[in-house]
This record gives sequence, structure tokens and C-alpha cells, in this order.
Amino acid sequence: MIGSDYSDPLNGRRQERKGRRLHFTQQKFPDSAGDTNRELADRHFLLPRGLPRIPPTPPPLLFCSSLCACCSASNAPPRRVQEKMWGLVRQASGSGAFNASMLGQSFRRVLPAVAGLQRGYSTAVKEVGVADDCCILGVAEYLVLLFIMGSFVLLQVSNECWGRGELVTILFLDALRKSHSLKMTVRDALNSALDEEMAADPKVFLMGEEVGEYQGAYKITKSLLEKFGPERVLDTPITEAGFTGIGVGAAYYGLRPVVEFMTFNFSMQAIDHIINSAAKMNYMSAGEIPVPIVFRGPNGAAAGVSSQHSQCYAAWYAHVPGLKVLSPYSSEDARGLLKAAIRDPDPVVFLENEILYGQSFPVSDEVLDSSFCLPIGKAKIEREGKDVTITAFSKMVGYALQAADVLSKEGISAEVINLRSLRPLDRETINASVRKTNRLVSVEEGFPQHGVGAEICASVVEESFEYLDAPVERVAGADVPMPYASNLERLAVPQVDNIVNAVKRACYRSVRMAAAA
Repeated sequence: MIGSDYSDPLNGRRQERKGRRLHFTQQKFPDSAGDTNRELADRHFLLPRGLPRIPPTPPPLLFCSSLCACCSASNAPPRRVQEKMWGLVRQASGSGAFNASMLGQSFRRVLPAVAGLQRGYSTAVKEVGVADDCCILGVAEYLVLLFIMGSFVLLQVSNECWGRGELVTILFLDALRKSHSLKMTVRDALNSALDEEMAADPKVFLMGEEVGEYQGAYKITKSLLEKFGPERVLDTPITEAGFTGIGVGAAYYGLRPVVEFMTFNFSMQAIDHIINSAAKMNYMSAGEIPVPIVFRGPNGAAAGVSSQHSQCYAAWYAHVPGLKVLSPYSSEDARGLLKAAIRDPDPVVFLENEILYGQSFPVSDEVLDSSFCLPIGKAKIEREGKDVTITAFSKMVGYALQAADVLSKEGISAEVINLRSLRPLDRETINASVRKTNRLVSVEEGFPQHGVGAEICASVVEESFEYLDAPVERVAGADVPMPYASNLERLAVPQVDNIVNAVKRACYRSVRMAAAA
């Protein structure tokens, strides 16, 4: 892997290392990726011992054609992958220079499981069977850049291995999986779940505004049109009532539509079909007509999109029998819950969050498995504690975890429950936690009246009242339409300080008053 400033450090002379030539060729990219099909002549390149600085713009990538069977022209990573790789390398390096030790050190404990290959990468791939999951993107002296299961890894190779003419290649062995946690954005988690479920079941199809050619307003459906075609990825007119009704009708006849709303605020145009046509049909038909449909899209506050694009509809839909309502927080949630929603025989409202789309979360090899699926109706204890229970969903889970970190420094141990499923609600997990901690703080960004938190508090009062050592506390959005001004928007949505203060009240601790604006 090279930058344009280092393309031929030794004036084009062929370089040999212990009798083995490092032979690199730039592969052609597909026209669909928007890249120029400009093929460079064979280059023979060896980085100097001093690690170079990364150039300001991504240079052409060189792929090791003699060692990597995966790097054929048809499988070469598209430009978006290249740009992401360079961004990650820059981010890891901080100052702009390669810093292999940052990632290399984390792999030292698994190096015994890493093979130094004399016969080339393709042989090892055949033996281990991970050709689709592991790809060498670039090789230079002492550095190997890998693409493993959607994550980029920059590995520093030992001087001894390189001196023997061996290229140390990391394969996706169990030791590596257990020692290093991969990360995935919520956007990619949703995209991969859709991709895998569509590949597994031909009855699954997508529809919505700009989900095809534009690849979704938030790029959740990227590349799916190319893979599955226009019959299964349908761009619709701007008429939520129309295409939602079409989706419900398709579900009546055994298909599994996934209907995307650009924001759930626009689902108000289609609420008649969601509630009257989808939620009630199974009951009205005495179980004869299941309605396996998913309504998904961003819900709640984003940033600066004002009242008509910022409302949280969790309590609205969780009020309706016949619907299942899910709200993911992490990449694990997004991937596992969306798969569960698509496979479910009932209509599911899937409430995402725009701010979370670009956030990355650790994912295990289990989460990345195509069979991974989370149970509907089961919450997750994100952090265990003994002094107070905090319930939250979607973006508020992150705020609750931040609040728990602050509280721990003041001697308060908070248990944070990620609800995941709002209907059905995991009352058992909530009440079991309250019976342990004896205090409850519910957190949501929606309006306080008739909200999700109100239902949780009612459940605890009904089932665990005798265990409470303090009144329950609710943290919710302000009881006003979302303001457009950023300073007012911040006041209208719960913040970490609001959660911290609510917990302190529940624990009878003094609360610091906010300074006057």
C-alpha cells in the first residue's frame, strides 16, 4: 500500500528481499463503482524503514496480486471501501503517520496462531475456508493491511518474519475472534441484516422513498438494488399512505415487505394502514390472515430538524394491540432485532435513531453470524448495579450509560436496562432489577404524559411497590413541540445531567442546581 509521494522510492529499480520479489499490481475496479479503469504497469515497491506520512488525499491502492487470490478485478474493494480504509488509518494514526503499534500490540497475544505462509495466501484460504471473510488489501515492509469481516486491521509484522521472506497473514481464527472485538456502525448493521434476510428469503422485499437508486436517505439500503434488482427494492412516490397500503396488501398474500419511512413523522400519513389494516387484521380474521410486515425508519429527535421531523412515536405505537414495537440502541440490537422483525409473523414497528446510524459499537463473531437473531420482548442489562435501576431505549441508553459512569464516581452503582422491545415490554427484567436496587429512574425522549416511562412506573408500582425505597423518577422530553433553535432543542431533550440529577433524587443525594443561562 503506497502513497503517490512514495511510488518508486528507489527510482524504479526492481527490489528483491531474500530471493522473493514483492510484486504489486493495481487492479481494475468495476465501472459501477465510479472508478476509472486505469491500469498501472507492474510496480515493484518496498517501503523505506522510516514509516511514511499519509498523503492528504487517498492514493491508488496497490494489491498483492501474486499472493492474494481474493484481490481479483471482480472482488477489488470499491472506492467507498478505499476511502473508509484511509479514514480509519488516518484516525488511528492521529498525526497522520502510520502507527502500526496501536493495533499491532493488540494482536501480539494471538501471533502464535498466525501463520507465516510460504505457499501464498490462497492456499491458506482454501484450508481455513474464509475466502469471503478475509482479504489482504495491501502489503508493505513490516505492515500488512487486512479487511476482516467488515473491519480494517493494520498489522505490524516482526522484523524476523519479514527478514525470512515470509508474509505473516492473519486468518480469522478463533483465537483472533476472541482476542479482538470488531466494530460495526448501526447503519452497516441494519444494511447487513436486510441483505442477509433478503438473500435467505425471496419473499422479503423493500419499498419506500429513495430506497433504490439513491440507496436510502440514510444509506441503510446501499447496494441492495444492485444485488436484488428493482423487483425487490422498490422506489415509491412520495405518498406514504399509498405505498404502505400496498405493503400491507402484499403481506396479506404471504410476502414479507419492509416499508421504510424517511422519518416516522411521515408515518402519520399512513397510520390508518398501520393500525387498522395491519395491526388488527390477524385478530379480525380469527388468525387466518397473518401480516408479516416491518415498518422501519428514524424516530425521535435528530439535530436541527424542528417539530415536524423530531417527534418520538414510541408510546403511540406501543399503545396498539397487534403491533410489536422495537427500538434498537447498539449495532447488536439493530442487526439482531431487525432480523427478528423480518422473520416475525406479525406487523412490527421498528424505531431507529438518525444520530445512532453513524455510531460504531463492538460486535462479536456471534453477532456477525447470518443466523444471529435477538428475541422480541426481551430487554438487555447493559450495566449491572445495586443502588438504582435506569431504564432507557434507543439513543437514551447511551445517555444512561454515561450517567452511570458519572454516578459511579460519586459512589452510586446504577443498573442500566436497554429495553430493546417496547411492545411486548420485558416487565420481568425491569421488576427483578427494581427488587434488587429498590429504586427506579425511567428515561425516554418522548413526551412525559402517557409515555413509555409512565407505563414502566405503573408496572413497578403494581408488581414491586413494596420493594421501593423512594418514589420512582421519570426523565422525559419537554412537553412542547421540538424547537428549531439548537439551544432550545437541547433543553427539550433529556441530557446526561438530567439523568444524573434524577438518580440523585431517588437516592436522596443533593442535586447541584444548574447555573442561570
